[in-house]
Amino acid sequence: MSQPYRPPARRGASGAWNTAKSRLKPAPSDPLSTYGLPSKGETRLNDFKAQETFYNKIVERYMKFCGASGDALTAQFAALSVSNGRQSTILGRKTNKEGDLTPSDGNSGEVTALPTPTSAKPPSPELQLILSAMRKLREAIVATRRIDNFAQRAYIFIIHAALLVQAWESYVPALHYLLEEIHPRTPLSVPELNEFVDYHILDLACRLGDYHAAFCVRYQYGTRDRRVDAVLKSLVRDDWVSFWRVRRRVDGHQRALLGFAEEGVRLHALKCLAKTYFSVEKVFVERSGDKEWAELVKGGVGWELVEGDRVVIRRPKVG
Repeated sequence: MSQPYRPPARRGASGAWNTAKSRLKPAPSDPLSTYGLPSKGETRLNDFKAQETFYNKIVERYMKFCGASGDALTAQFAALSVSNGRQSTILGRKTNKEGDLTPSDGNSGEVTALPTPTSAKPPSPELQLILSAMRKLREAIVATRRIDNFAQRAYIFIIHAALLVQAWESYVPALHYLLEEIHPRTPLSVPELNEFVDYHILDLACRLGDYHAAFCVRYQYGTRDRRVDAVLKSLVRDDWVSFWRVRRRVDGHQRALLGFAEEGVRLHALKCLAKTYFSVEKVFVERSGDKEWAELVKGGVGWELVEGDRVVIRRPKVG
C-alpha cells in the first residue's frame, strides 16, 4: 500500500524575526532625490511623462520653500550665491604700528585690493536640493532633445529661479539652450524673447565683463531696452552714478545680474574718491559706494571718520 503524500517540511522564520521584519519600513525617499543625473547614466528621466511629473514636483517644492522662507527669502538666496570667478575687491585697510586704522598719509591715495567677505550663514539644504533637481531635469531635456512647449516652460522656470540666487552654472546653459535650440523651433513671444536676450546681455557685461560680446548679442537679436542700454553705457564709461541709479529701476532678476558688477563699480568709485579728495562728507562716500558707512568699513575701507560726519581719506604730506 502506497504511503500518503506528505509535503516537504518547511521551517518558517522564527517569530522574533517575523516581528522584527514586520517593523522594518522602507526609508522615506525624497521625490527630488529619486533620480540621478542623466550625465552620470540616469535614464529613467528620458520618459517625457516622468519629466513632466518631476517638473511639477520641483515647482511645488520651490513655491513651498519661497512661502515658508518669508522675509528671510533674500538671505537664503544670498547664502547660496556662488562666486563668478572674478576677484571682487574693495578698498583695503591701512594700519599703523599699533594696528589702528589710519587714513593714507600721502598724496597717492593708495588702495589695496582685498577679497569681499563671504556670508557666514550656510546655504539652505532645501534650496540646494531644489537646484540639484533642476539640473537633473535640464540634463534630461537636453538628453532627449526635447524642444516642445513643455521644454520651453521648464527652462523659463529654471532660468528665473537660478537668476535669483546668481547660480550662473545653472542659468547660463539654460539660456543658451532656450535661445539657440528651443526658440528657433518653439518660438518665444516677443516680450519673452526680449526678456531672456536681455538676461544674456547683462550676464556677459556684468559677470564676465565682456562688453564686446554683449553688444554683439544685442545687435544679433535687435533688442533695445532703455535700462539694459543704460547699464551697458554706465559700465563702459565707469559711470557709477548712472549704474546705481539704473540698479534701483530694474526688476529682481536683472538686479541679480547687476550684482556681479557691483563690487567692481564700488571699488572704482572709491578709488576715484581716494585719488581726488583729502576729506569728504560721509553721506557722499555712502552715496558713491551705494552702501552705509558701517558696511563699507566692514568690507575693508580704512578711512577715518571724524566729527561724526566727515571722512578723512588722506592727509597732505608735511614738509
